[in-house]
Amino acid sequence: MVTFTFIRHGQSTDNVKRVWAGWKDAPLSNHGMKQATALGKWFSDKGIHFTAILSSTLDRAATTAEVILSHQPGPHPPHIKSLLLREQHFGSAEGKSWSRKSYSGATLEEENRSQGTSTNHSRRSDRFPGGESRKDLAARAERVIDELLLPYILNTTGPVPSHVAVVSHGLFIREIVDALYRREFGGEGMQNNHRGLSNTGWTKVIVNVKRSIIPTSPPSVSKLDLSVRITAINEHEHLDNLVRQKGGIGSLAHDPKQKDIRGFFAGSTGASSSSKS
Repeated sequence: MVTFTFIRHGQSTDNVKRVWAGWKDAPLSNHGMKQATALGKWFSDKGIHFTAILSSTLDRAATTAEVILSHQPGPHPPHIKSLLLREQHFGSAEGKSWSRKSYSGATLEEENRSQGTSTNHSRRSDRFPGGESRKDLAARAERVIDELLLPYILNTTGPVPSHVAVVSHGLFIREIVDALYRREFGGEGMQNNHRGLSNTGWTKVIVNVKRSIIPTSPPSVSKLDLSVRITAINEHEHLDNLVRQKGGIGSLAHDPKQKDIRGFFAGSTGASSSSKS
């Protein structure tokens, strides 16, 4: 048995701007760092220890993973980054406002119609020029299962069941959870029941191999008889008491140097006060 906890990254500065941000990278906001820290502490307080932490290579996800890792007991589990865990690529829309205006002044709908594509996204095959459709994203999710998750599913020799954290992005997590669900139940999966995740919200999936099979070379999870149970969707108890900083500070990019500077001046003030006394 292996448990996969799929975690959406903390709030990024692009989440605040409301732009199409797939492969476009952005750091965590100050509030996003607080979210990641709260989650890392929550896992630690609950005694949840990970065998490994996988993450997207994009900064907002990788940083969230590092913060979670920092709160794990030693020895720390490995942190493995993969391009395959990135968000959906929005092509020509990357970095543009959800209002869908292109830099040329035309709407993205007009721009896409001229290239035979659509931004309506009502069909899973729709994509922005140069980007991925949801069908493309689902195919990438299948690759992640076979290439990244399969080793943990097949490794049943450890003293305790594996528990793997996967820190990624909202749309991609929706596709990979659905892909795992289809491995047992087939059909269209559970898309309608898995709407999305809050920033640092997490979904838990427990996977078992039902019965022994003749191994393939290389082994493929598609050949396995799996039991897939989704036991939690968009859990975010760790955010219940989190207070957002006022005055727009929470939306700014997190800068670890700011904490060092504040600490320096606090120390200087303390030293000055001591000398005066």
